[in-house]
Amino acid sequence: MLKKKAQTRSSFLDIYRGIPKEVWILSIVSLINRIGAMVIPFLSIYLSDGKGFSLNEIGWIMTAFGVGSVVGTWLGGKLTDRIGFYPVIVFSLLSSGIGLIVLKELDTFVQMALGFFFVILLADLLRPPLFVAVNNYCTEENRTKSITLVRLAINLGFAFGPATGGILIASFGYASLFWVDGLSCILAMLFFVLTLKKTVGKVTKEETTEEKSPALKSPYKDKSYLLFVLSLTLFGLVFIQYFSTVPLFYKEVHELSEATIGLIISSNGFVIFILEMPLMHWIEKQKKVSKMNVMMIAVVCVIVSYILLIFSMNVTFLIIGMMILTIGEMLLFPLSNTEAMQRSIGKNQGDYMALYAISFSIAHLVGHNLGMQSVDFVGFDMTWVGMSIGLLVTLLLLQVYKNSVKKEKQLSVE
Repeated sequence: MLKKKAQTRSSFLDIYRGIPKEVWILSIVSLINRIGAMVIPFLSIYLSDGKGFSLNEIGWIMTAFGVGSVVGTWLGGKLTDRIGFYPVIVFSLLSSGIGLIVLKELDTFVQMALGFFFVILLADLLRPPLFVAVNNYCTEENRTKSITLVRLAINLGFAFGPATGGILIASFGYASLFWVDGLSCILAMLFFVLTLKKTVGKVTKEETTEEKSPALKSPYKDKSYLLFVLSLTLFGLVFIQYFSTVPLFYKEVHELSEATIGLIISSNGFVIFILEMPLMHWIEKQKKVSKMNVMMIAVVCVIVSYILLIFSMNVTFLIIGMMILTIGEMLLFPLSNTEAMQRSIGKNQGDYMALYAISFSIAHLVGHNLGMQSVDFVGFDMTWVGMSIGLLVTLLLLQVYKNSVKKEKQLSVE
């Protein structure tokens, strides 16, 4: 019995072996930062109840928020390629921390729109350099596990953040959210500076090959990569419906309580936290498995989840649908991130990873409103049909990208 337990413990630890110390540090930084991310989940309620803005005004403030995210991510990539990931990470965490504390002092509509635009711009400067940092510290063998660990930390932080935020609002009011969120960013910055020495990162063998022209280094000239980013943007538009229009479907069609809806949605994060790392560890060990094929299977999983929504007769179908969606999420996001990182080696890594992150920023900027308008215009079932068609197009784009990469490799051999 003891021997069996020891073997089980050893197998569990094997999942995390090989991940560089620096990636663990970056994961802890992400965890601290995301545990403090309490303002965003309560933003619409704060603007409505706390500041008295109309729904139209809240919509425009949220739009300013989304635009700030896109601009910040793009700028973060540019800065990372110019000055390196280290100073951009430090600046983003420190400036957004101070900005969040200042936000609680703003009152008018214009102040709020501009304030949230600039604060999210500063906060999302972090995304490209974080990806680049992970890519510089890991190797090809542990790249997928490394990015999965960072995702694990972010998911764990989001699991704790909103719950803690609700307690803070009830105990100390909305102002406490801005203080805790801001201070957590500054704390993450201090931990980063104290534990990770300033470095430009490792230079991989791929990066030491002959210099490529500026055009070949830019993702905006990489037609295959642009196709990959387009497929991810389309996938993101559909995926985020599960956190905007689908809860409304749970409430209006299936008449579920807020508590039940919360439990179904929370199950997504819980399953990811428990299973994503072992799943990625297993996939990495399957040398003959095509990661692009796994990503395409992930898209099929999400299609199945929407089909279950169309034919759902009770809450069991909804729970199964959420679990199948979660499997798709666990398969696609770490592997797509790895693919983008692999593609960026020897090129403008900041620009590549910024474009990858922007695909999901655009999905958030457009997707929530698109889903709501679709439900209002054609109803829930036809919206789910439309989302499924969108995913079929995503599959087609991924297949074209896969063929394009295969053709590139054949030409490079010749």
